[in-house]
This record gives sequence, structure tokens and C-alpha cells, in this order.
Amino acid sequence: MRTQEMALLVRDALLLPDGRLEVRIVEPRYLRMVAEVLKGKYPLAFGMFRAKSDLPCYPIATQCEIIDFNLLEDDSLSIVLEGHQRVKILSAYEDSDKLWMGKTLPCLNWAEEPIRGEFELISAALEQFYQVNPDLFELYSKMNLEDAAWVSQRWLEVLPMYNKDKLMLLNQPSCHKTMDFVLQLIKSHVD
Repeated sequence: MRTQEMALLVRDALLLPDGRLEVRIVEPRYLRMVAEVLKGKYPLAFGMFRAKSDLPCYPIATQCEIIDFNLLEDDSLSIVLEGHQRVKILSAYEDSDKLWMGKTLPCLNWAEEPIRGEFELISAALEQFYQVNPDLFELYSKMNLEDAAWVSQRWLEVLPMYNKDKLMLLNQPSCHKTMDFVLQLIKSHVD
């Protein structure tokens, strides 16, 4: 595996492979970054904000692409990102106008696997969550509710948890601990 330099877009949110996220871009430096990414100057990685660190975000980020954009009424730009590949950020630096660039190394994405047994509950609950949150639901042309990795990652993106706790689950070799965690969370609110 070889390292690659990527532009880092850092927010207090999580984007994982096959996930989608809408981000509002206001500052001119970020508009320049979006333009350079779209021109193919460098790839884009999305990272969860982390205060008091050498890096601007947690060391696990997601390489993503801009799949849509809209000019908003206030002249800011709304972009829709789609996650593809998890990456480890080895180092980062700020360029001349304070945009972060990072040296990254690809990480393994969680493998697809079917949801079975009692874990079908987390898939059904995610489908309900998206129905009551149409802004998120509209980002997806297709939902992969039969894939445990896809469902687990979507839960991690939307659950109100500390980023460090999300990272602990993300560092697992598979989605199983996340599935267990979400199932217990759902069951505790049903009982």
C-alpha cells in the first residue's frame, strides 16, 4: 500500500464508506478546495473534528467524492459527499490559506455480510429512522439494508455519541461490535 496526499475536510460529523453527507461550504478557502478537488488536483478525505491534537481530526478518515452540489439562497455552496475508502492519516499540515492536507494510507473497509436473526431489528430501526428524517433519506438513491456493514456504518454516522467512542467501534476489524452496541441500545429503549 502506498501513501497519498489528500485535502482534509474536517467537521464534527462522521462519514463512512457508502455513506452520504451534505456539507455547507461558506469560506472562500473551502470553495477553492472544492474546485481543486473537482478538477482532480488531489483527492478529498473527510475527518471527524478532534480538539487538542497534532492532527485536525481523528486519525481515521474516509476518502470521498463530491457527487452533487447546489448554490444556496445565501450564496453559500452545499455539497453532497459520498464515502468510499477508509484511510489512516499519518501526518497533516496547513497550506498557505489554512486548508489542511494529509498524508494518508488506505485501511480495510468492513466486509459486506448479510444481516441475520435478531440483528434484522437494527436494519428495520434504521429504515424507520430515515423515514422520519427525510433530509437524510433523500441523500440515498438506494439503501442496502440487508448488509450488516452498511447498516452499522449508517448508525455510527447518525448516533449522538462522542467522536472518540465512535472511533473505538470503527477500529474494530468488523461491524460486529457496532451491531451488538446498536442492538442493545434499541432493546434498552423498547423495554
